[in-house]
Amino acid sequence: MSERDRYQPGVPCWVDTLQPDPEAAMRFYEELMGWDFTGPGAMQEQDGRYFVAQVSGRDVAGIGTQPGAVGGQPATWSTYVSVASADETARRAGALGGTVLAGPFDVAPAGRLAVLADPTGATLCLWEPKQRQGAQLVNHPSAWAMSVLQTPDPRAAKEFYGQLFGWSDEPVEMAGAELTLMRLTGYVGGEPEQPVPRDVVAAMVANPAGEPGWSIDFWIADADAAAATAARLGGQVVLAPHDRPGFRSAVLADPQGAVFSVSQLQYESNR
Repeated sequence: MSERDRYQPGVPCWVDTLQPDPEAAMRFYEELMGWDFTGPGAMQEQDGRYFVAQVSGRDVAGIGTQPGAVGGQPATWSTYVSVASADETARRAGALGGTVLAGPFDVAPAGRLAVLADPTGATLCLWEPKQRQGAQLVNHPSAWAMSVLQTPDPRAAKEFYGQLFGWSDEPVEMAGAELTLMRLTGYVGGEPEQPVPRDVVAAMVANPAGEPGWSIDFWIADADAAAATAARLGGQVVLAPHDRPGFRSAVLADPQGAVFSVSQLQYESNR
C-alpha cells in the first residue's frame, strides 16, 4: 500500500472515466470496487458532474460526465501525468510529434489540464496540480496500481515519452511476452550528465494489431469474484480471470463500455 500527497513531474498521478451516465457508473463501481462517493470533496461541479471515489477516506479515482462532443462513443478510462506546466509540456508534446486534443485549460480550483495524443494515437492527460495532487492511495485493493501503454510502435513511443517526461525504458520478459517498464530518470547529485533510472512509473507492451491506448489496472482482493460481479451488474468479462507471474488478473468493461483490468496479488515476493 502507498499513500501519496504529491507526485513528482513526469509521474502518472490520477485516473478517471467520463461516462454518459456518471451516476450509473458510480453504482457499478461502488458495488464492484467498494468505492465510497460520499466523503469530503467527493463531488465537484465543473462542466458537468464529477465525482471522486474514495477508499478508506483517500481519493483513488474520478467519474465524470462525458462531454457532449464525444456523446455516443464508449466510455474510457484516462491516465493523467503530473507536470510542472501543462502549457509548456503541451507545447513540447506538439514539437515531438504529438497532438494536443484539448486545452490547456483550468479545472478550478483543482489544477490545469491538457489532453494529448502521442505520435501513435494513444491519448493521455497532462495535469498541473493546484489543490488536487492526484490519487492519495495506490497499490492497494480497489485502488489504481499501474497504467500500461498498448502501442503499435514501441520505438516511437519510447522516444516520445523519453523526451517529454524523461522516462527510460527497461525491457523484461514476462510469460513469454516482452513488457517494457518505464522509469523516471533521475540524476546522481543533481548532475544532468549522470542520469540514472529510478522508480517504475508505467509499462508498455507492443500491440501491432490493436488500437493504441493507455489501459488501467486496479488491484483487487479477488479477481474471480470481481469478474462475476461485473457480469452480474451488466458489465462484460473481456478476458476471463487468468494467472500471470505474481497475479491473478481479468480484463473487464463497465456497462457503458469503459475497459479496465483488475489484478489480485498472489504473493508479496513479486511486488
